[in-house]
Amino acid sequence: MSDDRVTALKQAHPLADAIRDVKNANADRTDVVVDLRDAHRMRLELLAAELEPVFADVPKDIDNFDFAISSGLQPRLWIDAVSHVGLGRDRRTFRFVRDTRIGRVVLAESTDAKRIADQVTRYIAERIVERQQMMEGGAEPALTGFAREPVADAAPPLRHSPALPGIMAGFGLLVAGAVIGIGVMAVLYWLRLAAIGVIP
Repeated sequence: MSDDRVTALKQAHPLADAIRDVKNANADRTDVVVDLRDAHRMRLELLAAELEPVFADVPKDIDNFDFAISSGLQPRLWIDAVSHVGLGRDRRTFRFVRDTRIGRVVLAESTDAKRIADQVTRYIAERIVERQQMMEGGAEPALTGFAREPVADAAPPLRHSPALPGIMAGFGLLVAGAVIGIGVMAVLYWLRLAAIGVIP
């Protein structure tokens, strides 16, 4: 095929060329995302290896912990159902977080895997002690250096129903509406009697 023919075909199909370029760019981006995810997962695997002796020491009858690295765009090392270690935006900083009723709380953050491993170890120990205390009948959670959810003070008991003012206002509107309705009907009846000549 002549060069003129190839050039003519390329000029005749610019959309096909654009589609091919977009597919190539998407493939390059996918490769970068996969590489970042693999690097992210590798750092978490190194942290998990550091914590392996701690995970092995957890009593077998305690099944509260997960100790698994999840897959996905942002892999995480799960400690239990509400806490995990992930990497920050810089892909170097470990973030140990816990989900609470008031939102996500950062328990520890560092580029040093050993420091995070120490914090995770302490967290696991606190959860085990807390579980033992609850099993023995105590309701007090273990003391911790981590942030805890604030306990709201008990509200004072109500002396009357909170709906009472609303009920009274509704009753007042009903009475006012009835009085206005009776007044309008009386005026209309009066005008009707005047129209037929019963009232001068």
